[in-house]
Amino acid sequence: MDYLSVKETARLWNIGTVMIAKYCVCNRIPGAKKEKGRWLIPADATKPINVRKTKSEKNPPFTFVDLFCGIGGFHQAMASLGGKCVFACDINELCRKVYAANYKVVGDDLIIASDIKKVAKENTIPPFDVLCGGFPCQTFSKAGKRNGFKVVEDENGGTDDRGQLFFRIIDILKDHPECKYVILENVRNLADKKDDWKVVCDELKKLGFIITEEPIIESPHNFGIPQVRERVYILGIKENAIKTDVLRNSKKITREMLNINSNHRKCPKNCIPMLLDEVADPNYFVSDEIAEVLNIWEEFLQNVNNVKSPFWLHKAGLGIYDDEQYKKDPDIGYQNMPNWKKEMVWRSREMYNNNHEFIDSWAARYNMTERSLIHQKFEWNASRDCTTIKQGITQFRQSGVRVKNPDYFPSLVAMNNTPIVWDESAQKYRYLSPHEAAKLQSFKDDFIFNESDPVSYRQLGNSVNVKLVKIFANALMKL
Repeated sequence: MDYLSVKETARLWNIGTVMIAKYCVCNRIPGAKKEKGRWLIPADATKPINVRKTKSEKNPPFTFVDLFCGIGGFHQAMASLGGKCVFACDINELCRKVYAANYKVVGDDLIIASDIKKVAKENTIPPFDVLCGGFPCQTFSKAGKRNGFKVVEDENGGTDDRGQLFFRIIDILKDHPECKYVILENVRNLADKKDDWKVVCDELKKLGFIITEEPIIESPHNFGIPQVRERVYILGIKENAIKTDVLRNSKKITREMLNINSNHRKCPKNCIPMLLDEVADPNYFVSDEIAEVLNIWEEFLQNVNNVKSPFWLHKAGLGIYDDEQYKKDPDIGYQNMPNWKKEMVWRSREMYNNNHEFIDSWAARYNMTERSLIHQKFEWNASRDCTTIKQGITQFRQSGVRVKNPDYFPSLVAMNNTPIVWDESAQKYRYLSPHEAAKLQSFKDDFIFNESDPVSYRQLGNSVNVKLVKIFANALMKL
């Protein structure tokens, strides 16, 4: 039988490649198969017929808009509660394509726009009951410049006005007094900066919303989802939509009213099995070089005494056995370091002093000093639950090879820094696939991603956690 690629089939059927992949995952193309991570479609296959909306979808209990929608974390949560999305918006074209492939069908009246500034100015959004939005976090994040709501000059001499985009949400709410609920999400640092938090609260209260004035800061790992990802959730309800006397009298939404703590669950001590697919895709096995580096550090871990983290081989003073000589060595630069860095590198020095015979031979045997600096640094943060690297969760970061306990994963981020785990069934180290990483954001199993894995990881890192939004939205609308 002859087969076509996804791109060839998309051209033949005159639809997008993401939609073709969605049909394959949902088993709507008989005979389609996946080889080496790529779908192959029988050349004689016919284009599936789009499923029309059901009666309940045409008469939903509420409607919502999804601003800064990304790939639709809010959409999944609100749709699972019975809501219908009437408008979505994101500046990123790749996100809009994935969004459309997953949520828009032929005959649907869902509008997917790009520039929220244009949308807010032209007021082109249909009426809605709930406004959802994860407005840009870069200007509030600790990883950014923390400019808050300011308009600042960017690296290219232009202006960065992402902090102002919150006010476009306010503009849209002013044009839509019928909106009853607001559900927003951002980095927790927004709530830590009191002036910025006050601006958010004041602007929403001016429009008649009763809100969570005491920040609701939560992470998926508190709800049994193995990812540490602290975010602030901003919930609001119009006074004319209030259903409970306690809220009507208090004029503030509290976490007690939302009954948040009743949903808290502990993560298992080892969360890796709950994420891994039953059969590993060979495309996600690590390279031979990465596997070799991990095996080299495994040998180090099993043979040194009193492991302290971090260990920086390039700052340990390899071959220097006198501490005074070490401190004066210009290549190490110990005397010119700030105190915090002296403390860090001295841990490496102490480990070297206590184990120099093994470390000298180990480093020479594997040419460690010739490797990249990242591969010369080791952070062992898994001593509580692990005795080997294979039992932990590993990342290759600028700070080195970091291994942590397997109870939860580090936060998915917009940059591609995919965690590595040991696959017991395959007996190999491998990266989480996008499908597996999506479980950390509580995405549905049949979600269709961009064809590029780095793009998919980045999009997931920018998304909201579906389960948390669903919990908070459901509790809010009961008030």
